[in-house]
Amino acid sequence: MPSRKTDLLQGTLDLLILQIVALGPLHGYAVAQRLKQVSRDALHVQQGSLYPALHRLEERGWLKAEWRGTDTGREAKFYQLTSAGRKQLERERSDWQRLANAVALVLKTAE
Repeated sequence: MPSRKTDLLQGTLDLLILQIVALGPLHGYAVAQRLKQVSRDALHVQQGSLYPALHRLEERGWLKAEWRGTDTGREAKFYQLTSAGRKQLERERSDWQRLANAVALVLKTAE
């Protein structure tokens, strides 16, 4: 069965980025690739959404970034979760679970 590209709900991109970066430091392109891979090709993040989100999360203190060399020899900004970012990730995961449960209840009543 071919995979379908899924658009992200408003506000979920931050949660997904925090979760992906929690696995270890990554540069922006690798964040997008990992998200695509982990979602089995269902989630695609455009650069026009990804990089502003990474900068926003860095400005909020949830990510820290440093320039490093990549496997290809180029310099890239690698993002890493901060302790404040880890706390925010837990809050957002909890909020997401509440939302998912509420949606499931509504869908269940529609049966």
